Order: sequence, then structure tokens, then C-alpha cells
Amino acid sequence: MTLLALLDYASVFVFALTGALVASRQQLDVVGFAFVACLTAVGGGTLRDVLLDRNPIFWIAQPGYIAVACAAAVLVYLTAHLFESRLRTLIWLDSFALAVAVPAGMGVALSLGQPPLVVVLMGTITGCMGGLLRDVVLNDVPVVLRQGELYVTAAFAGATAGTVARPFFPDAIIPLLICAAVTWALRAGSLAFGWRLPVYRSTPPRS
Repeated sequence: MTLLALLDYASVFVFALTGALVASRQQLDVVGFAFVACLTAVGGGTLRDVLLDRNPIFWIAQPGYIAVACAAAVLVYLTAHLFESRLRTLIWLDSFALAVAVPAGMGVALSLGQPPLVVVLMGTITGCMGGLLRDVVLNDVPVVLRQGELYVTAAFAGATAGTVARPFFPDAIIPLLICAAVTWALRAGSLAFGWRLPVYRSTPPRS
């Protein structure tokens, strides 16, 4: 198995876990669990492949990705009741999924010879779009848009760090590890220490 395939499988599995945990909070049936898990797991990678004109799309070329997502959904369906705080578990799992998916998207773009800006954007899209689709479909406030939280920022910064590091490391895995480390450090810091970006505050109109 190639490094890119391993990253894709890992991101699919962990994102599927987060999708299934959201499904458990919505009290869906097992089919609903599988649907939400698959949507979350492959949504970002699907958009990435469509934009890059990568044919066939990764989970069509290798249906095992869907099997992995469904297995994660069944696992959560059987064990979700064991988690005392599903929301907290969901948020931290999502941070790990983000740190895996961003370098996965970045690696695919690099393998196709894309320029640096596209590499950064593909890493960001791969990391963020699955969770966005999950939250929109289940009528929840998208994690990527919560006020001031470092989510898209963490993904963008991680992909940028990995892309900038690439010319300095002949081993292709090092920039991807740098991307993952920066992404997760920023996201985890936002969760654990409240790191935030300043948000826009409107000025009251003058009377």
C-alpha cells in the first residue's frame, strides 16, 4: 500500500467515526449511521478529485474505502453508548481526522504535479469539506464556521507549512508529517487553550 493510499484510508476511517458519532447524537438507525459516515469520510476527497479531474474518483477506483467507512459506522452504532460525552469525543476525533486528511489531500495534489497554491487548497478542501457536508446535512452549525475557531485556518496553515517544507526534504514523507503536525497542533490548541482568530464586530450606527 502506498503512503497516499494509507493516508486516505486513515482519514476515511477517522472521519467516518466522527460522522457516525454525529449520527448517534441524532439517534439515527444503522443505515443513517452508514450514510452519514460515508458522506463525512469521502466528501472532501471526492471534491478534491473532481476539482483535480482525477479519474476515477478514489473511492470508485477502490471501493474498499466505502467498506472501511461502513465498518466504522457499525462500530460506533454498537459502542456509542459507552462514550460519556459524545460531543467531546467527536470534537477531538475530528481534530485527528483533520490532521490526517489535510496531508492526504496535499499528497494527491503533489503526485499530480500541481503548483503550490493548488496543493495548499486541495489539502484544505480535503480536510474541511467532509465535516462541512456532515453538519449541513444534519442541520448542525458547521464546525468549520464556528466563531473564531481554528479549523479551516489550521488546515490551511498545515498545508502551507508542508508545501513550503517540501523543497528542503528529499524524503516525500517529511513534508506530509510537518503538515499533519502543524494542522493538529493548531486545532488542538484551539480546543484545549481557546486559541482564536479575532472576529469581525460591527460598529453600531451613529445616531
